[in-house]
Amino acid sequence: MLNKMPGISRSEPTQPRRSQTSLFFEQPQLSYERKNPNPVSGHDFSRAEKRLRFRGLSPCVLLVLFVAHAFGFSAAAQISSAPPSVVGASNSAAPPPESLLIGPGDLLRITVLRESELDQRVRVLDSGEITLALVGNLPVQGLTPAQAAARIADQYRAGKFLLHPEVSVFVDEYGTETVTILGQVAHPGTVHLAAPRSLIDVLSLAGGLTEIADRHIVIERKSVDAQHTPERIRAFLPNRADDALSANILVRPGDTIIVPKAGIVYVLGDVAHPGGYVMQNDSQLTVLQAIALAAGASKTASEKRVRLVRNVDGITNSLDLPLRDMERGREPDVPLQAGDILYVPFSMVRNLSMGLANITAAASSALIYATH
Repeated sequence: MLNKMPGISRSEPTQPRRSQTSLFFEQPQLSYERKNPNPVSGHDFSRAEKRLRFRGLSPCVLLVLFVAHAFGFSAAAQISSAPPSVVGASNSAAPPPESLLIGPGDLLRITVLRESELDQRVRVLDSGEITLALVGNLPVQGLTPAQAAARIADQYRAGKFLLHPEVSVFVDEYGTETVTILGQVAHPGTVHLAAPRSLIDVLSLAGGLTEIADRHIVIERKSVDAQHTPERIRAFLPNRADDALSANILVRPGDTIIVPKAGIVYVLGDVAHPGGYVMQNDSQLTVLQAIALAAGASKTASEKRVRLVRNVDGITNSLDLPLRDMERGREPDVPLQAGDILYVPFSMVRNLSMGLANITAAASSALIYATH
């Protein structure tokens, strides 16, 4: 039966089929024997063997190796090309400092994680200390809530009461959340302030400034140093709206604001509106400006010489000024100081009868004008 089938003879038995994998790995060896009939040895043989092994890898394995190599190279290039400033940018940004610090009278709520028996609410004493269970008195004045929590945890750890204390401090009530405003405001007194606000906002809570208020304002702030020396901040609130809004001065709870009275210059004599005038233009006023505020000198006034009366350290001095030459630009304008008296004489005979005592007495009864 087998002899009758075409392509099969009895003298040539059928060879067993081999897998394609074995055929694939055997091809490099056959090709090597055909191309290199002469045997190699030593170092040449090891290099040839490595080359044959590389050629014997399957295409899928080669593709995977190539992709992995390319991906690793690109990732390393991206990491090396990243600028150092970008990496350190997040570390350089520091959180803003706390504006509200713990002070006497504040009510603190202290909690300890997984230790509910140590939770308590305490009020800061006048000495700046709090009384805690197991720890005793602990100074916390001038600290932020986070710093106070760290100090309490250190005390629990140092006393070996807790190994790893997790302490949190919250300020339930600020004892110094009021701001005292004194001086030339519509409603002097205290206002409640729970967070820092601008100077304009705080002054508006007191009804705003009066017409004779000075624009140079003093803010007294409690210090947190050991000497407890108060800090004095001098602020200037200009008359111009744009400059006033740009004055970014923050008032904190516990501060004291003092608005002094503005300087007054008195213009007396032969003028249209004699009286006292507030130095509201940045607290600066000159002779010509003061006479202009008084609606100018009368036609009967003697403008050749005007008298400037100034009190320096309790001593009253008198100085004659050439008003006519100043009006014509021949002489420079003279700046005035708070409390100066500018007297414009009437006529020659009446001017002789007006001495320093009479001029000073007339200034005490003069009306006060506040320009807008």
